[in-house]
Amino acid sequence: MSYIKHRADESLEDYLETILMLQKSKGQVRSIDIANEMNFTKPSVSVAMKNLREKEYITMDSTGYITLTEAGRQRAENVLERHTILSDWLISIGVNKETALADACKVEHDLSEESFEAIKQALRSSNFSSDNS
Repeated sequence: MSYIKHRADESLEDYLETILMLQKSKGQVRSIDIANEMNFTKPSVSVAMKNLREKEYITMDSTGYITLTEAGRQRAENVLERHTILSDWLISIGVNKETALADACKVEHDLSEESFEAIKQALRSSNFSSDNS
């Protein structure tokens, strides 16, 4: 995978994860909510939302409310699970919360499915406790 495609996928996943988290906390989500949460400009978010609509990861109604499609929700939940398990594990081994959250965000995009599943299995075997494990 080329670096540019990888960065685009990482950005797409960050947007989907943010939309999912905002939907869970606020119910309904608009572009301005995403811009505020991610500290991005409204034009940047607008371009990203257009790309997510074109990839059929979200829909947007006539009043601007954003909803994840089934494909978008699946991808967002996958990224959120990775983020949660990895950050909880890093915190449990002594990494401070801020660093753990930042590192988990980096790793969640790059870790293969095989490695992530092996980590989850190892954590289950060690009775590691995470909300999503």
